[in-house]
Order: sequence, then C-alpha cells, then structure tokens
Amino acid sequence: MQLDNQRIAKNTLMLYFRMFLMMGVSLYTSRIILNTLGVEDFGIYNVVGGVVTMFSFLNSAMASATQRFLSFEIGKKNYAQLKRVFSMSINIHVIIALVIFILAETIGLWFLNAKLNIPAERMVAANWVYQFSILSFIIKVISVPYNAIIIARERMNIYAYVSILEVVLKLVIVFMLQWFGYDKLKFYAVLIFLVSLIIRLIFGFYCSRNFKESKYFFFWDKSLYKILMSYAGWNLWGTLASVMFTQGINILLNIFFGPAINAARGIAYRIRGAVNDFVSNFQIAMEPQIIKSFARGDKTYMHQLIFKGAKYSFFLLFILSLPIILETQIILKIWLKMVPDYTVIFTRLVLINVLIDCMSGPLITAAQASGKIKVYQSVVGGLLILILPISYIFLKLGYSPQVTLYVSISISILALFCRLWIIRPLVDLSIIKFTKLVLLPISMVVVIAVIPPLITKYFIDSGILEFFMVSIISVLSVMVTIYFIGLKNEERLFMKNKVMKYLAKRKSSNR
Repeated sequence: MQLDNQRIAKNTLMLYFRMFLMMGVSLYTSRIILNTLGVEDFGIYNVVGGVVTMFSFLNSAMASATQRFLSFEIGKKNYAQLKRVFSMSINIHVIIALVIFILAETIGLWFLNAKLNIPAERMVAANWVYQFSILSFIIKVISVPYNAIIIARERMNIYAYVSILEVVLKLVIVFMLQWFGYDKLKFYAVLIFLVSLIIRLIFGFYCSRNFKESKYFFFWDKSLYKILMSYAGWNLWGTLASVMFTQGINILLNIFFGPAINAARGIAYRIRGAVNDFVSNFQIAMEPQIIKSFARGDKTYMHQLIFKGAKYSFFLLFILSLPIILETQIILKIWLKMVPDYTVIFTRLVLINVLIDCMSGPLITAAQASGKIKVYQSVVGGLLILILPISYIFLKLGYSPQVTLYVSISISILALFCRLWIIRPLVDLSIIKFTKLVLLPISMVVVIAVIPPLITKYFIDSGILEFFMVSIISVLSVMVTIYFIGLKNEERLFMKNKVMKYLAKRKSSNR
C-alpha cells in the first residue's frame, strides 16, 4: 500500500508539471487565437468542432472499457490476456473510427450545412474546419489503446512529456497564424490535424518499444469481443448522454443566439479545461490503483482511495477556482483584449459545475472497476441527457443563455447522489462514511473559506488592487480552512511531517 501511495504521489507530481505548462500555454493561446481569428471565426471553430465531437460517444464508451480491462489484467498479473485485450481493442477502435467517419460525412455534414447558424461567406471555411476536425478525431480514436496502456502501466512521465510537446507545438501554431496571410481559420484546422498526427506517431513508437503487450498482432476472439462490447455498450449510453448535453447545448446556443455566444462559451470551457486539469491529473494517477485494488480484492484500500480522491479533488480545485469565480471580470479583461458578452457569467457557472462534478471522478472509476455498470449508466446517463431537453424548453420560453448552466448544475447535484446510491452495493461503499469523510468537510470548508475574500471584495473596489488582494486572501483562506477543518488529524500530521522533512532536507543541503 505504501509503494502504491508513493507511485500515486510521484505520478501526480509528473502530471502536475505537465498541467502547469499546459495551462499557461492554453490560456495564452486562447487569447491570441481569439484576437487573431476574431469572435465570429472563434465561435465557428468551437461549434463546428463540437459537431464532430458529438460522435465521440462511440469512442468514449470503448475507451473506458479499454482502460478498465487493461488495468484489471495488470492488477491480476495476467499478461497473456493483457496482450489479447490490447490487440482486440485496436481492432474495435479501427471499426469505431470507420463508423464515425461514415456518420460524420453523412449526418454530420448535412447538419453542418443545413442547420447551423453560420454566415454564408464563412461556410467554405467552416467545411474546411469540419473535414480536418474529422481527421484529427479519427487519429484520436485509434490512439486510445496506446494512451490507455501508458496510464494502466502508470508511466505518467512519458504521458506528461508527450503532452508538453503537444502544447508546445500548439504554441508554435499560434505564432504561425500571425505570420500567415491566408484564411487563418482554415490554416488553424490543418495545423491542429498535423499536431494530432505527430503525437499519435510518438505514442505508438514509445509503446511498441517499451510494452510487449502493445505490439499489435491480428487477433479476433468472439467471446472477448462480446465481453468488451457488452461493457462498452452500457458505457455507450452514459457517454452519449455526456456528449449530447455538452455539445448539444453548444449547438442549441448557436441556433438560438448565433456564433458569438459560442465564442463566449468556448472561452469559458477553455478556462474550465485548464482548471479541471488541476484535478483530473490527480484522478488519472489514482484510477489504475482503484481498479487494481478491486481486481486483487483489497476493498479497504479502494475505499480509502475513493474517499480521499473525492475530497482532495474538490480541495485542489477549490483553491484555484475561488479567486477566479470572485474576480472573473477583471481576469478576463487582463487576459483578453475583447471579452464576448456572457463570458463572465458562463465562466463562473462552469467552474461551479466542475467543482460539483469533480467529486464524482473516483466514484465513476469505482463503478468501472466493478464491471457492473448496467444500472449505473442507465440511471446517471438518463439524468445527464435530460439537461438538453430541459435547456431547450427554457430557451424556447425566452430565457437567457446562462439558464443552460443552471440546469446543468442542478442535474449534476442530483447525479452525484444517484452515483453514491448505485455504487454502494457494487463495491460495498458506505454512503454514511462518504458523507462524513467527504461531503461534510467539503461543505464546512466552502462556507468558512469564502467569508474573508468576500469581506475583502466588499471593502476594496479598485480594479487591480482588488484583484490581487481578493486572490491572495482567497487562496490563503481556502488553504488554512482545509488544513484545520477539511483534514483529519492523521492527514494534518502526515502533511506536517512531509513539510518538516522537506525543510530539513533543504537546510542540510544549504550547509
């Protein structure tokens, strides 16, 4: 258990190194791309790419199955079966890629040209974006088994290094856009595709050199196919629901309000992506251990990982999110030259939504580990997909675009409790313990930690000074409240010992 915890800590640090660089580059490039493309073209890129992403439910369902079965076989140390699962997953992902290509070039192409609210003079550019988004997405589909085996093997260092290379290449793209005189939207789509291709080749080369099970050989086992597809089939409903309410809302907003609102939502979701990486990296490092501990029957350790994973995920995200939520307007003015309407409210609501959702990460992994996901995916997926029709009704009644996020937040809260109820018998998880060890300390931290920055914001109202003071006090307030209220005695002692050990090491090295 100690070695497993050390591995999680080491992998988390590697992923955080990756995240900080990716976050900085992503936020910087978003500003430059918005200014270079303009609000309209930026909105077109987001909504057109969203049409392609709508087909990702096919891939996401199988990706979860691949990750689960690879980690499970490693946990059982069944390496012969591991090779078979990997090769079989390659076969299935190639089939998925072909299906997505056919759907995208028929239904998707018709929807793009007949239904989306795009100015006539930009339809050619929109079709360029669409075609290269399809190619980029197909490459992503075929890459899934390789990414999954890297995560299952817990080689987060290579995962981090290649991801860093990816963001560096995207940074180069930003500068190339400014130098290039041709239609920048078309050029951007082509370059993003080339980056996807390069990253795919690197991951494939690394896996073939370092993991024997990743050397593909043609293999078809009808029984294994049925097992994988049965598992993926129930995942399909959950991932379809997730894609439908995220990309479906994007398309709804385009139909009701035009591409400018997609630009505002696109910026908010880029901030969401950057902030969410702060916690998703931590959860990625934990996922293989949750699945492996279930595979070897160690439910006590699994429960510890679920409780700590949910609580720490929220705390990590809350430290970063609170100052952004309180000072969104100033941050956007500093970051962007032009701030599209509704960006401020979208950003705040999106961050609140992701704070609620982050607690579900370890629960979702636990459900996947059990392999019994029929009821889970049916109920939770059914709840999530309700976001789309409910949002449509409110928009039809004349409500503002942010109503879609109020609906999403409400459903996310309900989905969290449904997940707990369904997962309880699957992995013998105690809802009372989850409430006591996760929900109660989180609630207390939120209520107490927001008071000092809100008081500061009330008394200081002077732009940059307000921004710095509120941000500093927010971070300090959250960290102090987490330490004294959010952590148990043994967790505080562990943290204190680690800090003291680090300081002693630094002191001895300076002598």
